[in-house]
Amino acid sequence: MKIAIIFDCEFLCLEGSQHRFWCAAHDPDPVIAQIGAVKLGLEGDFPLLDTYKAYVRPIDRFGDRYAIAPFFTKLTGITEGRIDAEGVTLQEALADVDSFSEGARFWSWGKDELNMVAISCYVVGVRPPIPAYRFDNAVKLLIAAGMPVEDLAKTPSNKLADYYGVEHPSLQGHDALDDALSISYTLQYLMQTGRLRPEVFDRMR
Repeated sequence: MKIAIIFDCEFLCLEGSQHRFWCAAHDPDPVIAQIGAVKLGLEGDFPLLDTYKAYVRPIDRFGDRYAIAPFFTKLTGITEGRIDAEGVTLQEALADVDSFSEGARFWSWGKDELNMVAISCYVVGVRPPIPAYRFDNAVKLLIAAGMPVEDLAKTPSNKLADYYGVEHPSLQGHDALDDALSISYTLQYLMQTGRLRPEVFDRMR
């Protein structure tokens, strides 16, 4: 079956980091702490075939592990204890999600790969294992399905399924897998209702 990988990541921040573009003296580098991915079938009834979730030990440019700030824990639910107990290296997480993908293209709400691969690999000092051409922006898919641009600009990934009134299990915002599921449920719904043709996944550039 043809598939697409819908993914999301959570990267370190303090309160206000996004508005400062992570440029304040006390801001951490925006390296990833969590990856979530969904394997979405592009044939038949467009099933959600499998999921992937990993916690990543966030390492700074000197090789030390970042502490998890209380603001980040409140935002994402990710705690020091969870990272200590379940965290893997960036290299392990990227190898695992690449294997999970079976070579399919990755789609995120925006360009999460810049944090998941580009920035995080640069900070850790490793060669990016997944090339840039394997990633694309899921916003393009929603434009193809007719979502108004003004609505795209104000709808985060965790609110996308709700925007379309798609019934789904309870999801936690700013959890990488749950945000990826919100996008996946939406894309599944749009394909099932004929608003999005699965061929669009192949045509995007």
